[in-house]
Amino acid sequence: MTSEVEHSSVEVNGVRLHIAEQGEGPLVVLLHGFPECWYSWRHQFAPLAAAGYRVVAPDQRGYARSEQPADIAAYTMLHLTGDVIGLIHALGEERAVVVGHDWGAPVAWTTAQLRPDVVRGVVGLSVPPSPRPPAAPLPRLREALGDGFYQIYFQEPGVADAELAQDLPATFRAMLVNGSGDSPFTDPPQPWVIPEGGKLLDTMPQPEELPAWLGQEDIDTFVGEYARHGDRAFTGGLNWYRNLDRNWELTAPFQGRGIEVPGLYLAGDRDLVRSFPAMTELLSALERMMPNVRQAPALPGCGHWTQQERPDEVNAALLEFLAELPAVE
Repeated sequence: MTSEVEHSSVEVNGVRLHIAEQGEGPLVVLLHGFPECWYSWRHQFAPLAAAGYRVVAPDQRGYARSEQPADIAAYTMLHLTGDVIGLIHALGEERAVVVGHDWGAPVAWTTAQLRPDVVRGVVGLSVPPSPRPPAAPLPRLREALGDGFYQIYFQEPGVADAELAQDLPATFRAMLVNGSGDSPFTDPPQPWVIPEGGKLLDTMPQPEELPAWLGQEDIDTFVGEYARHGDRAFTGGLNWYRNLDRNWELTAPFQGRGIEVPGLYLAGDRDLVRSFPAMTELLSALERMMPNVRQAPALPGCGHWTQQERPDEVNAALLEFLAELPAVE
């Protein structure tokens, strides 16, 4: 078994992706969210590798050490799921379990939905799978939460990019702490809505101290990984949000297609995603709409950064799920 995390890069669909890897055995791909990178899975590598799995966490396109295509249209869901399939094959594997958190969760769910021949199991943290809506998402989000909703704020190229890149340590401290279960703003959870004329970080006071799950060395690592792209440190990840309506258009051929492979959904009870429009109804009907996806009990006191805030519980759930899957042929 590989004793420590190793770093390398692979070219997938014309984009160079950085990967962190540990262990040998059946492949498990870990997909991070925003604003994160491979390091978000630091607590999962060793336990999964020790259990006999090959664990690979890429920096997804546009993030950290991976390449950042200039074209906004290069970040659609079809590009992102294509990267996952290409990565699995580039690693010399035919099949894998795919695990995603935050933005990584929709990528994982969609990859499983479109390629059940490659994905043998799927896990989503924070963001549940959902049927394709009857209309494009941005107008619905604007109607429900206004122009200040952070995903609307992210749409204008250059605006959030400049704000978030101005002071990387302050950005990571504010976003990670204020989105966690340790913040008073997640009791109960509420969406990030920016006051008119304000900025995202105006809604997030700088924490006086870091919670137990997040150390200064963690902040320093995220800063170091993102600093590689300079003033475009967040642009790649923000471009994912700028394709929300385009994704809706591109996935029209798959309307009504479910998830055939076994799935698991796990989130904290203080996750801000729970406050999104229609989320309560979706979660209450999830297992009826998607019978192959099991919803685990919510993690009490856990906010948005699921596997970082509650690594022991997440690792136990992952290992249980992996053990229940049919053996790799």
